[in-house]
Amino acid sequence: MNLVYNSRHYAILAYPVQKGGFELVDKLGRRSLFVQGSVAIGLREAINRIPDGERDMDSIDSLLDDYCVGNARPILFH
Repeated sequence: MNLVYNSRHYAILAYPVQKGGFELVDKLGRRSLFVQGSVAIGLREAINRIPDGERDMDSIDSLLDDYCVGNARPILFH
């Protein structure tokens, strides 16, 4: 597991062993979403499509909001 992105609102963890899988962690919403395969590739491409001059934490967090809405699961502590 590698931390590849970290902001106040989100973290992205990469799982190289999981065929390019990513876990999106919504820190404030206390939820997460694991993506792999074509969805993970699409996420990477979507981040890369943000123009360099506009690619900042706010624009990436906004993109991650879209990915997590309705799909992310609550993080449960045992």
